Amino acid sequence: MNVPRMQLVLSENWTMTPARDLPVLVRWAREAEEAGFDSVMISEHVVLGPDAGARGRMANPREYALPGNQDPFTPWPSPLTLLAAISSVTSTLRLAAAAVLAPLRHPLLLARELGTLDLLAQGRLIVLPTVSWSRDEYAALGVDFGRRGRMLDEHLEIWELLWRESPVSYHGEFYRFDEVYFEPKAYRPTGPVLWFGGAGLSEHLLRRVRRWGSGFNPLGYPPAADIEALLAVRPGLELAGGTRALFPDAGSCAPLGPALEHIPQRMAEGYTTFCIKPSQFLDDPGRVGAFCHEVMRRVRALV
Repeated sequence: MNVPRMQLVLSENWTMTPARDLPVLVRWAREAEEAGFDSVMISEHVVLGPDAGARGRMANPREYALPGNQDPFTPWPSPLTLLAAISSVTSTLRLAAAAVLAPLRHPLLLARELGTLDLLAQGRLIVLPTVSWSRDEYAALGVDFGRRGRMLDEHLEIWELLWRESPVSYHGEFYRFDEVYFEPKAYRPTGPVLWFGGAGLSEHLLRRVRRWGSGFNPLGYPPAADIEALLAVRPGLELAGGTRALFPDAGSCAPLGPALEHIPQRMAEGYTTFCIKPSQFLDDPGRVGAFCHEVMRRVRALV
């Protein structure tokens, strides 16, 4: 069995480091690459509103932020800006922008940002475009929450055109333009690698994966039948799963060993990439490099 690819989650580590200390995240990324990690991941919100905590707060502040379970003061710095900084101090590490809230931007502007970052990183960028869940966030930015899925589809169609040719014209429900020249393009003619994700397997997701997807990073682990359906429409899809942080109480870190034990089983199901958030397992920001080495040592021993 091959050693899986490990992805360090750089979002939501505010229990371990001040929200304004962004250079420390850049350092962690470099340390992760040195330890043998395949990628880093940074998620996105532009703003949060009251609905961020509508379902109550997470039991342990180290848990993952989910729809409605977080403090509205939770910090969410720009993933594309951070990944650009990380690209300048790394050479092999893949850079996952997950999740990019495409409907909150114009597709031409977002394509410019993604294409430039992909060039800086020389093709190492992974983009997980999504629609997200916060009505308050959409309202603050003046975007119709109910149309966000159709808006995402138009983004994807426009990006596909922009990566290939100039000039480009497009006439959709939401975006219209004629004969625009888009240069420079992304690193490859197909654009950045696109992953998709979500809490369930919908017809919309299957359609997007079939046409554009190179990877799937779900929320949790979907039923085996869903994974089989995905692989049927997109053979060779990269499957990314999580690690299981089992917190002993509401104030303590989780032990690392139990979080990794399920990896061989998930690899047998087709998963190749596993995400891990360091603040779930330690409180010392100075030990992230050693933590990454320990993760890789344990993972190699498991498989």
